[in-house]
Parts: sequence; C-alpha cells; structure tokens
Amino acid sequence: MGAGGARRPDIIKLSGISAVGYHGVFEHERREGQQFIADIALHTDIRAAAATDDLARTSDYGALAGQVRDIIAGEPVNLVETLAERIAGHVLGAFAVGAVEVTVHKPQAPIEVPFSDVTVSIYRENQPENHREHRQ
Repeated sequence: MGAGGARRPDIIKLSGISAVGYHGVFEHERREGQQFIADIALHTDIRAAAATDDLARTSDYGALAGQVRDIIAGEPVNLVETLAERIAGHVLGAFAVGAVEVTVHKPQAPIEVPFSDVTVSIYRENQPENHREHRQ
C-alpha cells in the first residue's frame, strides 16, 4: 500500500507499436507519410486476471496493439500531441483501466539538425463514471 492506503496500480506495457502515418504540419509529411511509434502503459489491477488465469479479466494487449496501429495509420492530424491525445482517449474508452500513459515517437521528424527521436508523452486518468468493470 502506498501513502494514504492507496494501492499502487499494476502496469501493462506495450512498447514499439509502429505504423506509417500521415501526420504533420508540412504538406510532404501528409503526402509521403512516415513511421510513428507508440508506447502504451495501462494502469490497471491485474489481480482478478492473475487469480483466474482468464484473458477476459484483463486488457487484451493484442487487441490494443491493433487498435493503436489503426489510429496511427488513420486520419491525419497536424501535431504529435494530438495523436497522443487521440490514442489516450481511445484506450480510456475501450479498456477497463484507471489511467494510461502514451508516448508517441516521430523519429523522422523534419528537423534540420542531427537528432535521434522526437517524443510526446502524456498521462491521462479515466473518470470514475467512465471506468467499467471490463471492456477488453
């Protein structure tokens, strides 16, 4: 138990989900596309799933990976920040989690100096009225 008796959540991480997306503010980014990579951390409680050894009692990270890939490859946005928010909102609505961390990588961003990666990381919590027993 953490401070104040609150239990620290369990975390399911899925790293390196990649797809070609057409996001960016420049016309050539929208036309040619580029690789985007997402890392997702689900803040949840896995005790029921672990006790029963039942996939239906946890978040199906195979389904999560496909859904995140589809968002990356889907409707273009200007900003990586918007893409991260879109992914986080989807995860919070589709999976029974208390919170999600999303990091979106744009390693081929149009930057004129040598660099290895650009990332945007966000943490979003599910509102109690949106948190259901189980979604996926």
